[in-house]
Amino acid sequence: MKTIKLSQKDISTLTAEDVAILAHRLEQDDYFNPFEALEDWHLLRAIAFQREELVEPYLYLLDIETYDEA
Repeated sequence: MKTIKLSQKDISTLTAEDVAILAHRLEQDDYFNPFEALEDWHLLRAIAFQREELVEPYLYLLDIETYDEA
């Protein structure tokens, strides 16, 4: 399995299909080492912060919880 290296600028050019491929890799969890999975997870998280509409169907992969910081 090969991870994708993207810059912040590249995130703005991603399509829904690109994100679906990334999410599929994370769902399959078929990586050579855990660091590759972590790279993909961080990439999906970065996309979620910049292009939330693309990641919405895959938010369950990020397991983001809201916390009461009061």
